[in-house]
Amino acid sequence: MDKRVLRGMQSRQLILDRAMNIASAEGLESLSVRRLAVELDVSKSGVFALFGSKEELQLATVRAAIEVFAAKVVRPARRAPAGIRRVRALGESWLRYTRQPVFDGGCFFTGAAAEFDARPGRVRDTIAAARQDWQTLYAATTSEAQTLGEIDADLDPTDLAFELDALARVAAEDAVLFDDDSRYDRVARIMLARLRAVATDPALLAEA
Repeated sequence: MDKRVLRGMQSRQLILDRAMNIASAEGLESLSVRRLAVELDVSKSGVFALFGSKEELQLATVRAAIEVFAAKVVRPARRAPAGIRRVRALGESWLRYTRQPVFDGGCFFTGAAAEFDARPGRVRDTIAAARQDWQTLYAATTSEAQTLGEIDADLDPTDLAFELDALARVAAEDAVLFDDDSRYDRVARIMLARLRAVATDPALLAEA
């Protein structure tokens, strides 16, 4: 790879790493080319050349956060066996990601969704698409477990996935708001109990 291209990629990643941290704690609107240039001691023109505008910087930051989420949550969970154990793994992987956050402000998407949920535009659309992809994956994983005969046949798998995801998101929000990590333990117990209640073989869901 050309050295200039490699340096450009490294600079872009350095900027996005800082941008994700800032946005997680202060919001995407707090990002600016000038701020990142000053904090990282790089040229403003260099940052502008990589992103071009504040909106493009915000979009690039959201996309980078999607990649982090996939690496920290989705791929580890998919190592669990297909079926109800993978459904459980998705929820627990997400809870670990929020309990031991990659970013200073906790879960990137919890804050970003609240910041842009009523603001139409490309940034909101990208955040919404990421949330939809996650919910679709959760529902598909739950449906797969039902097809494998590990979840009661009369249950709506999409409803179950929505319920589990909602529980985890509320726990993550409250844990930060109240500075109370016990919320994670409580919701993990609730989620496990819910899965055991619909499992055809609860023995598949041993205690952690």
